[in-house]
Amino acid sequence: MRYDPGIEVAEHPNVYPPSEDSELLIESLDVVPGERVLEIGCGSGVVSMHCAANGASVTCADINPTAVELTKRNFSANGLEGEFLLSDVYDSVDGVFDTVVFNLPYLPAEDDGILARAWSGGPDGLGPLPRLLSGAKEHLAPDGRVVVVVSSLMDRDRLGELLSPYGVRVIGELPLFFERLRVLEIRGPFRSP
Repeated sequence: MRYDPGIEVAEHPNVYPPSEDSELLIESLDVVPGERVLEIGCGSGVVSMHCAANGASVTCADINPTAVELTKRNFSANGLEGEFLLSDVYDSVDGVFDTVVFNLPYLPAEDDGILARAWSGGPDGLGPLPRLLSGAKEHLAPDGRVVVVVSSLMDRDRLGELLSPYGVRVIGELPLFFERLRVLEIRGPFRSP
């Protein structure tokens, strides 16, 4: 998809704002009309709105209630439709999707607070990635995929070990001053938790 600056995105101080990683994810992700997309950690909804604008059927989920409300308002302001859930990863999610997308909290940090959950991935930077992958089988179509943003600051050995059972393809990359971001497309076989 192309990043569309015409999509209006209101921001809130308690919600992760659209950033370089959001734009990288949008530019790296291709969706087709009718594709069922679940975005975990929707934040402002910018990634989900781009998917919906390209014809996908979108469900947006976030652990932050302010993010869920902001995403609803942003969808409405742009004349887009979606489903909106307050959810910690898959906790409140029902249904099967073609694509599960998550701009992970990937920084190796243990910061506290609802906004910090958007970037703080714990000591190894993997954050909720293990839960995302272990629960994917319950929510993905047989040929479905998981698409995530990862950082070179993550524990590379632990990331490699976690991803070893899957088919992984780099679909986007962005070198920054202090890190390199990659968008990974992960395909099964996904296992039951």
